[in-house]
Amino acid sequence: MVISSFKYPVPQITYLIKKKLWAQVLVALFLGLIVGFVLGPQADLVEKNTAEIITNWLSIPANLFLKIIQMIIVPLIFASIIRGLTSAGSLEYLQKLGLGAALYFIATTAIALTIGIFVVTLIEPGNFIDGSLIRESFDLEDIEPVEKAELSISEIPQSIVSLIPSNPIASFMSGEMLSIVVFALIIGVSMISLPKESSKPILDLLEAIQKITLKVVSWAMRLAPFAAFGLMAAITSKLGLSALSGLGAYMVTVVIGLFAMLLIYAIIVKFFAKRPLLSSFSLMRDPQLLAFSTSSSATVMPLSIKTAEEKMKIKPKISQFIIPLGATINMDGTALYQIVAVFFLAQLFNIDLGFTTILLITVTALAASIGAPSAPGTGIVILSTILIAAGIPPVGVILLLGVDRILDMTRTMVNVTGDLTASLFFDKRLKIDDLPSIKDKKSS
Repeated sequence: MVISSFKYPVPQITYLIKKKLWAQVLVALFLGLIVGFVLGPQADLVEKNTAEIITNWLSIPANLFLKIIQMIIVPLIFASIIRGLTSAGSLEYLQKLGLGAALYFIATTAIALTIGIFVVTLIEPGNFIDGSLIRESFDLEDIEPVEKAELSISEIPQSIVSLIPSNPIASFMSGEMLSIVVFALIIGVSMISLPKESSKPILDLLEAIQKITLKVVSWAMRLAPFAAFGLMAAITSKLGLSALSGLGAYMVTVVIGLFAMLLIYAIIVKFFAKRPLLSSFSLMRDPQLLAFSTSSSATVMPLSIKTAEEKMKIKPKISQFIIPLGATINMDGTALYQIVAVFFLAQLFNIDLGFTTILLITVTALAASIGAPSAPGTGIVILSTILIAAGIPPVGVILLLGVDRILDMTRTMVNVTGDLTASLFFDKRLKIDDLPSIKDKKSS
């Protein structure tokens, strides 16, 4: 009995590693740490030139992963934002509830971004790693830092006008992400006002594009364990174990920010929704646990609606609109994680972010969170968009792969909590008796 109980967990662990990508990444991260330590000067077993050659070969999967993500990021963002905006279905629906919901979601996302900027600026997790060695390992010694620039009053009109791309195709070709995001927002809003039969072919095409790009992402994610192994081996061979302290500080920073966002939700529940705090959060427990385990807001959506209607007694007209819409565009946890990641990498690569750049990052993160697919792993793809807009080397995304799964679980739980909190808010503040239900809207 003692022997069998000792051996029982082994098949479970083997199955977990074979079937779960996050487990494979963690194992690869650990193996890369060991290999990097052996190749590094602290072990003094391999010559420096030989170690560099080995780590260059081991970094091939990481570079391939990055290229694939960069290849599909533009069509994915464009299709996702438009589909996210058109999910409301009609202008009438948006005017009665959607406009208020959109303003609420924008406000909470802005709060999340502000919290993220404050926390990461206070803790400065990027300073826990020697950035010069990181830049040397990625051949980024000649990178030009983003200059601090103050936005003068005379420049504001031109800055606003320049947000609209005069040549969208050129923006697509050059990868100007903010222009692409603005173009997608304009197209998405205009498509809502069109009859369904007119916009349906385009929406079907965009849905197909989104599915194709997500399939490519799933293929790229198969390289993630090899990318994490090669990158961790390369970093550890140069930095030693100090790389772990930097990633640990980054994780702590994100978790502190997410916890602060939960406190904001608590204030909304208590003072705006007028609900008892402890019992309300207790009722959210099942959706939160499912979100933490699946890392997908879309998967949790049916349980969230059921919890809202049966346990929280929220009107179905509210829950059946707010929760599906929130799962699409209300990504407070994701937005906070992205802004912390951008600042962490900026500190790591010694890039000085000025006011204008921070404003650009914030707008891009806000818009990109609208179209972020509610599936596990897509946060890393969306993060690449913001890094490009900020002028930060997208190779930094690979640095975060090893710890992304744990943070993905946590931020998805925050996203789901935000959707349920929004339902409580609108159930209290809005009295909409003539608002059609989701079923009525689909049947019309």
